Amino acid sequence: MKKVFAIFAIAGLIATASCGNKTTEETVVEETVVVEETPVVEEAPAVDTAAVAADTTAVQ
Repeated sequence: MKKVFAIFAIAGLIATASCGNKTTEETVVEETVVVEETPVVEEAPAVDTAAVAADTTAVQ
């Protein structure tokens, strides 16, 4: 009968030792930053349609 109690005691020690003291590893979560860029719209300069075009290559 003493052997039966000893076997149960050893089995109990093994069972409790296997359940405890587990180390957990922290997982590193890398955050990605999303940058939204708005397209740059270049506006054409205002053109005066009433102005007369000048010939810059003409000899005076």
